[in-house]
Order: sequence, then C-alpha cells, then structure tokens
Amino acid sequence: MSEFAARIDARLYEPKDKHAKIFETFEALKNGEKMELINDHDPKPLYYQMSAERPGQFEWEYLEKGPEVWRVSIKKLV
Repeated sequence: MSEFAARIDARLYEPKDKHAKIFETFEALKNGEKMELINDHDPKPLYYQMSAERPGQFEWEYLEKGPEVWRVSIKKLV
C-alpha cells in the first residue's frame, strides 16, 4: 500500500488548470492523509498560494528537487 492517498502529476494538465486540480485533490483528502505532487518545475508558487489560502492546514515536504522532476508530499492536517 502506498503512503499516498492520492497522486497528481501536474505535468499532465494545462497551466490554467493545474492549481485547481491540485486543490481539488487536496480537499478530497481525509485528515492525516498525504498526496504526492509531481511537477516539471519547483511548485513554490503553489506552496505560497496554499499557505495564504489554507494556513496551518498542510505539511509540505520535498521528496525530489529537480532539475527535471520535482516531487512533493502534501499532508492534510485538518
């Protein structure tokens, strides 16, 4: 069994749809569950957006930091 309840590969989505799909996936998580985000660049703008819109509601951990693939574990806290 994977440690992730969901996995989203942001490389598969149009730029205009990426954040909405990621937030939708995050919202579907239960408290304490994690999702894996895979991207082709550092998703730091997403981190800032989540920090502003969901303060204290998640933990962010880089699993891989490029240069071609970034992987992040995002854990839902509440």
